[in-house]
Amino acid sequence: MKQNRRLLFSLAAFCALASSASGVQPTAAASLVVQADQPGARINPALWGVFFEDINLGADGGLYAEMVKNRSFEFPDAMMGWQASSGPAGSAEIRTDSPFNAANPHYLRLRSAGGPATGVFNEGFRGIGVKGGERYDFSVQVRAVTGKPSLAIQLTAPDGRLLGTARLSRFSAEWRLRTVSLRANATEAKARLELILEGEGTLDLDMVSLFPRQTWKKRPGGLRADMVQLLADMKPGFLRFPGGCIVEGNVLTNRYQWKTTIGPVAERKLIVNRWNFEFRHRPTPDYYQSFGLGFFEYFQLAEDLGAEPLPILNCGMACQFNSGELVPLDQLDPYVQDALDLIEFANGPVSSPWGAKRAALGHPKPFNLKLLGIGNEQWGPQYVERYAIFHRVLKEKHPEITLVSGSGPSPADERFDFLWPRLRELNADIVDEHCYANPIWFLSNANRYDHYDRNGPKVFFGEYAAQSDRIVSVNNENNLECALAEAAFMTGIERNADVVHLASYAPLFGHVDGWQWRPNLIWVDNLRAHGTPNYHVQALFARNRGDTVLPVQLSVPDEVPPVSTGGVGLGTYRTAVEFKDVRVTRGSETLLAADFATGAKGWQLPREGKWATANGALVQSDPRAISTAWTEDVSWTDYTVSLRARKIGGSEGFIIAVRNGHQNTRVQWNVGGWGNTRHGIQSTLGVQDQLVAQTPGRIESDRWYDVRIELNGPRLDCYLDDKLVQSAEILLPRREGLYASAVHDDAAREVIVKVVNAAPHPRALDIRLEGVKRVRSGAKAFLLTSEKLSYVNTLDEPDKLSPRQFAPDIKTPTFRQLVPAHAMMVLRIPMVK
Repeated sequence: MKQNRRLLFSLAAFCALASSASGVQPTAAASLVVQADQPGARINPALWGVFFEDINLGADGGLYAEMVKNRSFEFPDAMMGWQASSGPAGSAEIRTDSPFNAANPHYLRLRSAGGPATGVFNEGFRGIGVKGGERYDFSVQVRAVTGKPSLAIQLTAPDGRLLGTARLSRFSAEWRLRTVSLRANATEAKARLELILEGEGTLDLDMVSLFPRQTWKKRPGGLRADMVQLLADMKPGFLRFPGGCIVEGNVLTNRYQWKTTIGPVAERKLIVNRWNFEFRHRPTPDYYQSFGLGFFEYFQLAEDLGAEPLPILNCGMACQFNSGELVPLDQLDPYVQDALDLIEFANGPVSSPWGAKRAALGHPKPFNLKLLGIGNEQWGPQYVERYAIFHRVLKEKHPEITLVSGSGPSPADERFDFLWPRLRELNADIVDEHCYANPIWFLSNANRYDHYDRNGPKVFFGEYAAQSDRIVSVNNENNLECALAEAAFMTGIERNADVVHLASYAPLFGHVDGWQWRPNLIWVDNLRAHGTPNYHVQALFARNRGDTVLPVQLSVPDEVPPVSTGGVGLGTYRTAVEFKDVRVTRGSETLLAADFATGAKGWQLPREGKWATANGALVQSDPRAISTAWTEDVSWTDYTVSLRARKIGGSEGFIIAVRNGHQNTRVQWNVGGWGNTRHGIQSTLGVQDQLVAQTPGRIESDRWYDVRIELNGPRLDCYLDDKLVQSAEILLPRREGLYASAVHDDAAREVIVKVVNAAPHPRALDIRLEGVKRVRSGAKAFLLTSEKLSYVNTLDEPDKLSPRQFAPDIKTPTFRQLVPAHAMMVLRIPMVK
């Protein structure tokens, strides 16, 4: 008990110190009623899972433990990753005659006539990571052409130090697999593999491979043990694979085809990874898919993790952000057959054709596949008509399989709004929703699923991550602020577990030297791997899932409600426009009066477009520009903005933005948009766009319009020439708050309470467990917090932000718990009803 008191004192002292340091006064106690006597929905045991995609060197160069890049010389540049080193009497060349395997015909021929050593070295995936004292298994398909040379295999450091060596000799004139192991004498993250021909002669080499001996479960040619261990520690309920956009391909020939990823590794045909060229600011020209990690290995990994496998198949559509190539509907049968064959591969008896293939790979027992995704992130009628074909056939032949459909790449845009009702009409089982947004979106949408149809399709919140900067930004960080925002949103998922059946963060892995996208749940280099604060949030929810939702009533007496705050923007969308007489008022108070007679003081003029002041107006004169000028002041609340605007060129109207503020959040009135056919109110919350309302309308050129927008809390009234044109109520963004959910763990007979304090001050929370007679001893608590929201974990400080366990002082069903500022807390309370 003394230790418990010390822990409680430490927690209280931490909260007091945080409050003092922030200058925030202590707050009144909040209350949380957990209705343990009124259990709600059963929770899907697979609710919290992981999403895997080969992005950021996630598979090749990451989870798949192969250390040799371009091992079979099948990259378009067959020597990419390799460098030859030979004197005048030697040579290294790529050949295709009489190959080891016709599916991968390229191989390397090394020739030496004596003299200086002839050889090649492989740079690995941003180097080769070896640990001192550990063994590494080398293998190669080799054929002697002339002479009787031997082959030296060496691991060397960047400074030339020899880290390990072995030799092979006595080669056959036919292709043969040869193996040998090396023991590293030191640890090095950036080693390279050298192959040196010794003596006169010629050798042909193919499938040059190096694996650590210590793979996951010590499987030869297997997975990186440390990376899989981090997944196993999460206790995920499902594993989604292989993506992601990688399923689609930029064109259909580069789509993921599961049948080419099983069987002997040497026969799996390499293709380009679509993340090789996707982002101009992060090109990765050496990124290809070897498929050493294929569908069999994915199923095996899911089984190892105790997770439901969730494969995603191409639906006859290439990525719509790229080519959008479509398979004609009358040619879709092979794609549907791939789905039928996959179900047989996973679940069929060994007497079936595809079940026999599974058994031949060493797994006669079925994988018990229950979930199957059709398409990844497609949208539009072309997706609906293709999904409908899959749905009809699969439901007829395999009604036991739950199908996952998609709702596009965003959580509330026009694509999303188009797909949901149509998928509901098709009686879709589960609809996949995606969202990458700033933390403010997640904090503001914790109640998103409170009002979803309880009788409609279930939800898979299949890709999400809070972005500290913006989507696809190189500055995104896996910091505490993002993790807590996700945790707040996840309490809403848990409270609505009757609607949301699956959820997963994405992407999963990122290599510090080879990423294309950030943030990522787990970061690695060639030797190390660490979880982020986001990882720890996911793990806290998954490890403390529970079996039944317990309704909660959360009351925060002094919580500051969200307000209508932010600056004003004047914008153009492929138009040239003049703006003048801009006034921002609140009641009788004038917040801004801009006549632009003396310039644009108080405004931020963007680089896009041609902005200038002339004749008392602010002018954007480029009729092709998409550009917005913003007020520097973003602190105004509940105001009215009035101005005059005139279109002087271009194809559309003009845009007036309000509530422009924190984390890419604003509301805009698009006047004469959509080809100058409609007016529309659009909301952007944490970079995510939503079309709120539309009405027919157009804007005439060379005519001055009087524009007025009135803000009153969430309400927006938009006037044109003193006529009310549109109104809407738009969710006010939340930047902080207190969030909670509760579940019951049947086996442990425990109430599990999760609390997220996304505010800069500690909070006392009075918790009452309704219907609980008494609590048993042994309560546990887990706390994730830090004094700074910007803190992150790194490879050098992997546990800077990680949960700390302590024993809370809980003796009765009614108790007070102190929750630090910027914290997530999990309480496990043994109880007796």
